[in-house]
Amino acid sequence: MASEKILNQKKEEVTKLANEMKEAKLVLLTDYRGINVENVTALRKDLRNANAKYSVIKNNIIRRALAEAGIEGLESELEGPTAVIMTNEDYLEPAKVIYNFTKSNDYYKIKGGVIEGKVMSAEEIITIAKLPSKETLLSMLAGALLANISKLAVALDQVKIQKESGAETVAVEATTEAPAEA
Repeated sequence: MASEKILNQKKEEVTKLANEMKEAKLVLLTDYRGINVENVTALRKDLRNANAKYSVIKNNIIRRALAEAGIEGLESELEGPTAVIMTNEDYLEPAKVIYNFTKSNDYYKIKGGVIEGKVMSAEEIITIAKLPSKETLLSMLAGALLANISKLAVALDQVKIQKESGAETVAVEATTEAPAEA
């Protein structure tokens, strides 16, 4: 039987992980089988740049932390080696980093995760990871709005030109008719 000191350390670890999971916008569970140290080092660097944390944690501790955090539905994913990716910031960038890494590493798999409190399957996370970034979406929106504003400006300019040419025609007709009547 484990000593009381070790049990208390594990309880503290579970509580700490549960609190991090409650606060995180993204909790991603992945299977890291088949990747070498060089690849995992590059992955950790990319995740750090995306403001995410990569940790390898025992499944039993993850299972207890999920239960303590009130997250249900991921217990079946805790088979084999598991890495946990978490972030308290934008969840899209770390999801994209992991998705891109899985494309180039056949053995690395997304098991499932939690995005802003909602449990999601690997397929749902991959679908989200395929979306354009927030900046790209905003630039697309700005471009669409700018195009519509440009079309409106051209249309208003054409109306102005038509009215000016129509006003000149009426003014010319009025001056040519006026001397004839006088």
